[in-house]
Amino acid sequence: MGRRQFMNFLTFGTITGTVLGALYPVVKYFIPPSSGASGGGVTAKDALGNNVVVSEFLAKHAPGERVLTQGLKGDPTYLVVENDQAIANYGLNAVCTHLGCVVPWNSGENKFMCPCHGSQYDQTGKVVRGPAPLSLALVHATVEEDKVQFTPWTETDFRTGKDPWWT
Repeated sequence: MGRRQFMNFLTFGTITGTVLGALYPVVKYFIPPSSGASGGGVTAKDALGNNVVVSEFLAKHAPGERVLTQGLKGDPTYLVVENDQAIANYGLNAVCTHLGCVVPWNSGENKFMCPCHGSQYDQTGKVVRGPAPLSLALVHATVEEDKVQFTPWTETDFRTGKDPWWT
């Protein structure tokens, strides 16, 4: 290899390395980060940020209760305690589909009632009274090693029989 060819190779390598080094952060900026564990799931957290331990959780909560936890993307998500002292296989995103308020559970009325504009949802999160246009989003709630794991719900919405609007 001659001196001129070596200098051309060295110059090309230096410029290429510099350009690739400058483009790397730009490309990484446009690729979204992966979230949670494999499959996109996260462990449910209580109000203090501790993992929800199923055995302790069921000892403190009565059947039929809906309890706010931290779910996917940090959204408030209701865990549902079923009558047989088990956690339901779904969780409900507590964000109102009208304007984004957190919808509290009203046990006296047996439904979720939005304090902002009066939207109401039944015990499964299906909208029963507007102005909210859509039902509350669902997530899968599974128990793994005595902890609750939330994963995205991509199947048909069991309340409406339609594809989920939140995917």
